Amino acid sequence: MKKYILIVALLLTSSCGKWLDVKPQDGIIRDNYWQNKEQLKAAVIGCYSSLLNNGLVSELFVWGELRADMVSSTLNTAVDEVNIMQANILATNSYTSWSYVYSTINYCNTVIDYAAKVMETDKTLTQAALDGYLAEAHGLRALMYFYLLRTFGEVPLQLKATDSDNSLDQLEKSTQDQVYAQIVADLTFAETHALETYGSTAQDKGRLTKYGIYALEADVYLWNEKYDDCIAVCDKVINSGRYGLMDGSVQSQWFNNVFYIGNSAESIFEFQFDQQQLNPFYSMFIVATNRFIGSSRVMDEVYGIDLTDATKKDIRGDGGSIRATDQMIWKFAGATGGTTSVARTAADSWAHWFVYRYSDILLLKAEALAWVERGQEALDLVTTIRTRAGAIDGTSESPDPGSAIDVSNYILNERTREFAFEGKRWYDILRHAKRNNYAHLEIMLDMVAMTAPGSMQQSIINKYKDVRSHYLPINQYELQADKKLVQNPYYQ
Repeated sequence: MKKYILIVALLLTSSCGKWLDVKPQDGIIRDNYWQNKEQLKAAVIGCYSSLLNNGLVSELFVWGELRADMVSSTLNTAVDEVNIMQANILATNSYTSWSYVYSTINYCNTVIDYAAKVMETDKTLTQAALDGYLAEAHGLRALMYFYLLRTFGEVPLQLKATDSDNSLDQLEKSTQDQVYAQIVADLTFAETHALETYGSTAQDKGRLTKYGIYALEADVYLWNEKYDDCIAVCDKVINSGRYGLMDGSVQSQWFNNVFYIGNSAESIFEFQFDQQQLNPFYSMFIVATNRFIGSSRVMDEVYGIDLTDATKKDIRGDGGSIRATDQMIWKFAGATGGTTSVARTAADSWAHWFVYRYSDILLLKAEALAWVERGQEALDLVTTIRTRAGAIDGTSESPDPGSAIDVSNYILNERTREFAFEGKRWYDILRHAKRNNYAHLEIMLDMVAMTAPGSMQQSIINKYKDVRSHYLPINQYELQADKKLVQNPYYQ
């Protein structure tokens, strides 16, 4: 049986000079492809192109936001989406499918498995260049498995390329510890060999540089309570001098640079949607078609309103992350910030998906510092974030620097303001709740108590008291396709 691999075909468009103008496809025999370094590079870029699949990005938003407290439904919200919001999740729910993520993993596996063979036919491909391409594939694979780890818990570790990017071998689930170990192994290789720059801003923000790997490592280490390791890699990003917080003194300029255009000075890694490859956010967030809006609590409880001075406002609130008049998720829907008067049209729905920004590094480090008895340093970093944003006094807290949990909770609240709707809220809640063997499950239960519909509140609380419910079920189709898979315990 002939074996097949991912290829990439250059798009014949007027913008073919752009670095990401490639699309992954199945169906070319291995022996007839990848004869030179240019084709290898195209295959690596194809891995990034797969991230622009609208189904993948929709899932990343749903997985990271819908079980938390920042997003509300509309009359357009799909039944599967409402069920996730109400913690009524079955294996038939379309959002329990992991096929988009494993598709990208398979593209990465193909590069990892076959890239070295190019050196046999193209003697100009150096070992350093090969290792750089492999670092990108390992880094992207680690990112995809990190999403799976936080969403499903135990998942199959598919580490070899398959014949089709939509298929998996018959594999049993690996434990959370095994998945975590593989993520760290991939990142260890990537950290060693990744490039510091690819020569242009768009590529440095749209491909995984060494600093993008450090950012992912920081997130991974914090998830597993490796605080010193987290701090160390955060410092590598901070001390590089390559990133900084964009000035927030003029909200409209800040919004335009960070969110409307993207790839700003504080950007570390973003999915590079553009006019040729639009995102799914228009139908998700724009009024009249929107399936999601910001929760009614966002302005009052998250960003706050200064009742004594209307000129004081958190730039991340009205006109930054949300439009207060109709709760539109402005971070992805807005064409202008500050005045909140102009929304994107369907034709310019190309806002990037923000994976890591410099503010994330500061707050990841702050959280780690809180748990190694360096609370004042953590609070100083929070102050840096709040000062840039013009956060109002009403959202300021004064935790005891010696109380790790109090400082950590303050950081959690600040992360809510800083990363609203960026697909991080549920993972942040889960990370804080599960810390020290679920010593702080009340963080999750309190969230439910404050935001769940009254008629469902107790039911959802009872579900979340069983920590096995914090991960999604394996989709019914996957169980039928892979007889070695066993449903996650809560859903058996």
